Amino acid sequence: MKVGLYFGSFNPIHIGHLVIANHIAEYSDLDQVWFVVTPHNPFKKKSSLLDNYQRLEMVYRATKDYTKLKPSDIEFNLPQPNYTVNTLAYLQEKYPDYEFALIMGEDNLKSFHKWKNYEVILENHHIYVYPRISDNKIETQFDGHEKIHTVNAPIMQLSSTFIRNAIKAGKNVRPMLPEFVWEYLDEMNFYK
Repeated sequence: MKVGLYFGSFNPIHIGHLVIANHIAEYSDLDQVWFVVTPHNPFKKKSSLLDNYQRLEMVYRATKDYTKLKPSDIEFNLPQPNYTVNTLAYLQEKYPDYEFALIMGEDNLKSFHKWKNYEVILENHHIYVYPRISDNKIETQFDGHEKIHTVNAPIMQLSSTFIRNAIKAGKNVRPMLPEFVWEYLDEMNFYK
């Protein structure tokens, strides 16, 4: 099985995340996309970041009706601070028959060379890149690399920060969230 890993805080997960992940699952050779919820860094104080399990619950609720999209808490019990190369090594050991790939926005690809052991990641894993809004094409040192695949997913200009700020300001954000996530946020009074 080929699994794409979509890392993020998902604070909260929104329809932009779902549209991109679903498009990649449907229009690439990946069998599944896992939303890897990145844990709260215990050494950083960020009051707007919900608890790990609350964010995982939102991802679970957002993906439960999609057979190719799955939530993952794989990083919750890894030593912190954690690096992607460590997560990939752990997953490969736990699921030796699976092939893992990374999913990232093209803006992240620009700084990929700064990631810990990025050469090891690129040697062992494919990367699926989705477009971001920019004035010009984002060029990187990885353009044309055989393991980097561009997926023409819809460009989504929506952010979790925008949604959190809108909720705090008393705005209606319901259309921006999967229905089950909106219900959970409303019930729990998050971000108010």
